[in-house]
Amino acid sequence: MSLPFLPGTSNNKQLGKERFHKSQHFDYSNGLPMMVGCEKPGIGGELLMGQKFKPNWSALPSRKTTGLASWVAYDKQVLSFAAYFEEAVQGDEGVMNKVRECKIFFYLEDDTMQVVESNLKYTSFPQGTFIHRQRVPLPPPDHDQFYRAFHFNINQQMVLFSRTFTVTSCDLFTRNFLTKLGVILNEPTTVPDDPYSKLREQVETMNPLRPLERHDTLKQFLDHDGQVLRFRCFWDDSASLFGDTQDFTLHYFLSDDTIEILGVPVPNSGRDNTPKFLHRCKLLKHGPAHMKLPGHVTDRTMLNVIDSKIRGQRFMLDSTRAGAYREEFYKDIDLTVGGEVNVFGRSFLLIDCDDFTKCYYRSKYGIEDVPPIQPRAPPAITPPRLMPPYNGFGSEEDSLSFCRGLLPKPPQKDFQKFMEKDRLDEKVMTFHAKIVTTDPIVSERLFIVSYFLIDDTINVYEPIQRNSGIPGGRFLERVRVKKPGQQLFTSEPPQFFEAQDLYVGASVCINNVTFRLLDADEYTFSYMEQRPLEFPQANVGNVLRKLGSLPEEKLSEMRTSLTLRDPGDTGFISYESLSGLLVKLGCDLSEHEMLVLGRRFCVHEQPEEDGPLMLAVVQDLLMKKNFDAFSEMTSSLEYRDRQKTGRLSSTETRSVCKGSRLPLPENLLAGLLSMFAAGDEIDYLAFMSGINWVEQPAPPVMPDDTLKGLALCPDVPAEIRLNHFSGRLVLDALPGRLRQLPVGVNHRLPKLQSESPPETLIRTRCPLGQRDVPWDRGMSPGPAAATAEEADCGGSRRRGMERPDQSTLLPLLSLQPADLEPPLC
Repeated sequence: MSLPFLPGTSNNKQLGKERFHKSQHFDYSNGLPMMVGCEKPGIGGELLMGQKFKPNWSALPSRKTTGLASWVAYDKQVLSFAAYFEEAVQGDEGVMNKVRECKIFFYLEDDTMQVVESNLKYTSFPQGTFIHRQRVPLPPPDHDQFYRAFHFNINQQMVLFSRTFTVTSCDLFTRNFLTKLGVILNEPTTVPDDPYSKLREQVETMNPLRPLERHDTLKQFLDHDGQVLRFRCFWDDSASLFGDTQDFTLHYFLSDDTIEILGVPVPNSGRDNTPKFLHRCKLLKHGPAHMKLPGHVTDRTMLNVIDSKIRGQRFMLDSTRAGAYREEFYKDIDLTVGGEVNVFGRSFLLIDCDDFTKCYYRSKYGIEDVPPIQPRAPPAITPPRLMPPYNGFGSEEDSLSFCRGLLPKPPQKDFQKFMEKDRLDEKVMTFHAKIVTTDPIVSERLFIVSYFLIDDTINVYEPIQRNSGIPGGRFLERVRVKKPGQQLFTSEPPQFFEAQDLYVGASVCINNVTFRLLDADEYTFSYMEQRPLEFPQANVGNVLRKLGSLPEEKLSEMRTSLTLRDPGDTGFISYESLSGLLVKLGCDLSEHEMLVLGRRFCVHEQPEEDGPLMLAVVQDLLMKKNFDAFSEMTSSLEYRDRQKTGRLSSTETRSVCKGSRLPLPENLLAGLLSMFAAGDEIDYLAFMSGINWVEQPAPPVMPDDTLKGLALCPDVPAEIRLNHFSGRLVLDALPGRLRQLPVGVNHRLPKLQSESPPETLIRTRCPLGQRDVPWDRGMSPGPAAATAEEADCGGSRRRGMERPDQSTLLPLLSLQPADLEPPLC
């Protein structure tokens, strides 16, 4: 009983089929409808009646272990065979067969082949890739199929595009692969002899006696490319009419043994500036008397010309080179300092060479350095040009420019000095001075002398003093000041005051008024001490050398005086006592040197910290700046505190303060953070509570309290009094046997803190020897102006240095000049 013809019950061949496309069998060719798809499959790719399956890819089985396709499993696997084919060529003896060897590569991934011919010498045929990589069809009648791995074997012939190739051998991988496929390989064979290649080799190896011969200079070029020998040469042509002596530069190129000669231009010589005297070429040692025409100079002599129908015209040359013309060119060994070079009849004398040339001759030929030659007589000494004396009109530099040329130019300024000491850095040395006179009223006048390092000018200013009867103001405009005792109308350039001429204790005569420099600001002292070689008065080494070179009598007297001035045996004396003793003994120390010695070896005391006063000053400044963003700062600090410990690093706290634009100076902020610091961490809650003037206001502060609070912060230009003069520091700085001498009771002294350098220990606002006289606002090195209390607090720098250490100074008395090392800088 058959099943009914219903869906799901009948045997449908199309069940499960997904491809139903129909191949294109008809197309237009040259405008005519034709059937072009006779070999194309039917609907869905099914073969039609009489069609056979033709695989497009390798018929090799897939790797069963991996389950990959053939084009994946056999990727980059190639079968290599050695083969040859014969080709008829036309030779001298008629038609002969040429054997051409090649390599056959079969790619297993896509059944493609490639034939590459080996490059051989003595052949005129194009070589290289003979058949590009492609699928090669089988010879007819199987031309519709392609070569596969099963078609290959050794010692058999294969037809590739109508050319018959004979396979001779294969490599080891090919042999193993074909053996595993079940192919029985034949025995390898050899390539037959090639009569055409042998004939070509015989012809090429014979001496052809050709007119042109090849000289290989590649090695010389690769070894010496870019290396040039450079000589200075001299040509004396004074014997000829209108002749002269000239200087030239000779370049010898080691890469190809060529020479070029360049002229050295001389200004105002009357000659045209010719860049090259001789172009780059090989230079003959013996130049010909007459230039030869082209073709006269040959290496060989042509004996006969032979004409052949097969080989064409040929030349018969003289193999003995009997008529060869040999030319000798200059080499590197022929060029030496002191030798002559013949440049087409002109004799050039080599007088000098550069360092590379000397090194080259020393390393290759062992020729030591030859001193340069002076071909010319030494030039006559030109008498100095005498300038007329100064006539009093304008400045000396401006008047001198009229004597140096017809078109005067303005005097040039020292641009290098201007860049080093630009006024933006405020490189101005400021001194306090008084007039040296017997008039009691004039002697009390105070002056500020400013020396501008940028252009060596001096400005003198007199501060206004109340109830003095003197108006004050500008005493001398900014100008360069001449040193006294010079003649006015002379041709010699005048001498002006320099920075080394100004120091504390020096007498300076400015426009017939003698000033005595009494004091200097902190910048001047620091600037001079940082440059001890430029300023001898600020060199501590020179001061120690002078103290050590005192005679024995003065040393004994100084030892006794120091003992009497310190009855309590404390190890310290006042600065006034030490300076008076040094002046009494005649130690030849200026007042500036005594101040430098005191600044360098002093024991100072830092002001005690006052936390409530500093917080009150900070709140007062924040209140004046109208800063109340405390809640935002607290939120930023709490956000950075991930662990909620209430502490942050000083760097993060400072970053939040800067980001919130806290209007506090850098030094005051650093002192404030140090109050709430515990190691490297800051208690930011206590910090914010201390500066919050809105919620926790501090008591109001007075102006004097504000100044005291600023003095508690580091690096603030406030008063720091020098309490003691330490002799131990002097002892450590002195060289030689002084370091081994006893120190006495100096072990009780506290050590000098490293964070307070000696050059920042002294800061005074009051002039030396004056009290209750403030600095002028325009000339003060510190803040705006100082009050009378600050002047009392500062006084003089002498009062700031109280007691030098006599236990260190006593060994200085026995020091001899020979025991001292060079001055310390």
